[in-house]
Formats: sequence, C-alpha cells, structure tokens
Amino acid sequence: MTKFKIKSGDTVKVIAGDHKGSEGKVLQVLKDKNKAIVEGVNMVKKHTKPSAQNPQGGIVEKEASIHMSNLSLFTEKGETTRVGYRMDGDNKVRFSKKSNEVI
Repeated sequence: MTKFKIKSGDTVKVIAGDHKGSEGKVLQVLKDKNKAIVEGVNMVKKHTKPSAQNPQGGIVEKEASIHMSNLSLFTEKGETTRVGYRMDGDNKVRFSKKSNEVI
C-alpha cells in the first residue's frame, strides 16, 4: 500500500493541470486511486435524481478528486514544499524539506 505525504486537513496548492495555482484544504484522501479531494478545487456539476434528502433533484456542484502528484503541501509561511520524515525523539514527524521545520 502506498504511503502519502499529504493527509486530510493539510493545506495544498495545485501545481499541475487545469486548476494549477488554486489552493485549498484536503477534505479526503482516496488511497486506492492515489487521489485527493480538495475543498473548492476541481468543481464538477452532478445531475441528481430526486431522493428523500433532496426531493427536488437537479444539478449539484461538488468537488472531484485530483491526482496526488499534482498537489504540493503548503507551510505556515505560505510556501510550497516537499515533505520528509524524521525521528524527533521517539516520534516520527513530517518536516518541510524547504525550511526544515516540523509540519
């Protein structure tokens, strides 16, 4: 199974594709497809049938997934960075390769 360096709750920037330059928070990581769903990025219109939750039906706009290779993590300073792992005492922590600070 693949280990991803981006987790849900992280702030990321899209670095390739149609939505290059947009930023958002990771809502969900889809491990089996190597993709992530980012808040407010890659919005698609989905036609829904009337149901108990949505009696009217109609067209709903929602986020579609983006491949992990097209995402880059944001640090607190607002710069994109690659992620590394190291031992901090007994704990394994993620750190920014650009600024060497713990994420």
